Amino acid sequence: MEQVTAGEALAIDYAESEVLLDPAGAAYFADDRLLVVSDMHLEKGSSFARRRVFLPPYDTAATLARLAAMAAKYNPSTIVSLGDAFHDDEASERLGADAIAAIRAIASGRDLVWVTGNHDPSPPEGVPGVSVEMLAFGQTIFRHIAERDETGHEVSGHLHPCARLAREGRAVRRACFASDGVRLVMPSFGVFTGGLNVRDAAYDGLFDASRFRAYMLGTDRVYAVGPKGLIGD
Repeated sequence: MEQVTAGEALAIDYAESEVLLDPAGAAYFADDRLLVVSDMHLEKGSSFARRRVFLPPYDTAATLARLAAMAAKYNPSTIVSLGDAFHDDEASERLGADAIAAIRAIASGRDLVWVTGNHDPSPPEGVPGVSVEMLAFGQTIFRHIAERDETGHEVSGHLHPCARLAREGRAVRRACFASDGVRLVMPSFGVFTGGLNVRDAAYDGLFDASRFRAYMLGTDRVYAVGPKGLIGD
């Protein structure tokens, strides 16, 4: 099972409150005691196995261990999973007893909210928590896919943002939070998920380029990088 490093979060000002961006890929809204993750893609391994593409069957346990570590670190009153928590619409039915017990332990004493995504449009079966299409919390809208006509603060997932930085002839590519201070796009939290470079056309029009930052995930800290230092794949 994956060991989770208790790295140092980066504090940013967002929607007139402090948000901690954790190097594990979770965001903690301190004023509201709200922990947000996105795109866990639980049971991706079993989904691939149904198509005879065999991956190590430990992704769900490892991802839930990471979520449990974040819950222990921040002790939130609410956890929001921002869509694609499950890799397909039947994935929650394939959860084993250990996974269900892990989710129950994570949810104990707090609210657990499942925002539906494009991979999991139906409410999950047999797990604690409530399912919603989107969530309005304070000044911020939480949804799976960013809406380009949204003018207020919006936190979304779906794109699995990553950033590539080149310096002194070397390049590094890491998952990242992507934000201009109004929109915040979360990195994917699942251990079997890839990433889409923030220079990809899929991000066009989402951010104010003059205020854009990629908050790249390091081993034990988060690095804020402006657009001039970023390159495509």
